[in-house]
Amino acid sequence: MTTTKPRILTGDTPTSTGLHLGHFVGSIENRLALQDQYECYFLIANVHAFTTLADKPSDIRANTMGIVKDWLAVGLDPSRSTFVLQSEIPAIAELTFLLAMLIPFNKVMRNPTLKTEMTTKDMGETYPFGFPMYAVGQCADILAFRPELVPVGEDQEAHIEMCRDVALKFNQLYCGVNNRTPPSEHHKAGGVFPIPSAKIGRVGRLIGLDGVQKMSKSLGNAIFLYDSPKDVQKKLNRITTGRQSPTEPGDANNVLMQYVDAFIAGKDPARAAEIKRRYTTGDNLGDGHVKQELGEVINALIDPMRARRAELETPAGEERVLGVIRDGIRKANIIAEETLHLAKKAMGLDFGRRTVG
Repeated sequence: MTTTKPRILTGDTPTSTGLHLGHFVGSIENRLALQDQYECYFLIANVHAFTTLADKPSDIRANTMGIVKDWLAVGLDPSRSTFVLQSEIPAIAELTFLLAMLIPFNKVMRNPTLKTEMTTKDMGETYPFGFPMYAVGQCADILAFRPELVPVGEDQEAHIEMCRDVALKFNQLYCGVNNRTPPSEHHKAGGVFPIPSAKIGRVGRLIGLDGVQKMSKSLGNAIFLYDSPKDVQKKLNRITTGRQSPTEPGDANNVLMQYVDAFIAGKDPARAAEIKRRYTTGDNLGDGHVKQELGEVINALIDPMRARRAELETPAGEERVLGVIRDGIRKANIIAEETLHLAKKAMGLDFGRRTVG
């Protein structure tokens, strides 16, 4: 199972709307680029989905199938990477409980990503206990596979910091690693866990169509990877910048210019520079023209993803998805059970060792 390659773990919580452009530039691009350089594990966080959809298990199951289809459609390759279904990896749940003993509750509740989600979803005081617990669960998701890197968007960096903290504490408390040992040396010094680092995407935080908040399905400001060409253009056309005419100098940091940097600059830097020069100097380049050009570039990017996604909606596609999930379960349990055994041994809990298929 193991290779000489360094290891990566990242993933997504399955939702009904699937992936959007923020996911793509924030993390998916990195995953695609790193598949041959790293031993990659991509986690489908279907248990975490119960934090907000516990009363809709059939939706979670459908969304779980959907996220695997999304991954296959964007080009993630299960022959080069392992797709991990969270609910079928019992070591993750056990590690969650053990690691929860090392994280103060008030630290969990101060996690900025968690606080933002609670505000965005208007949870008030009605959230289940499992909602803050999922922040600890994310640490277990990651550490169960002992990765060196975690490709994420900028908004998830706080979760990685919590994960690093708990790994450092575990290694010091149970493995005798000196507290002055640099994080990069913990594993070599006898720690069970390498101390993972976040790898932020090319665009750490893609702004949404509203020009204010980050792109998010829950805020209704997202372009999804499987929106039709017409819908992509309609969404772009709704963007407002406050600019009155093509001869008015535009803001170099508004949402349109951020999208030029995110989607045109990567393909044609010279063209992106020319658009920004004309736009910011008022050289007869209107918002409508920029939106049209962005629509063409974005649709060219996601056209092949749409086509591959459509193929997976057939009975043969459904069988392929189930096969990928089952194969990933087998591979992932080997690594996660090994990690759990090492952790329990360090804690003096190695009274036996189970086998999980």
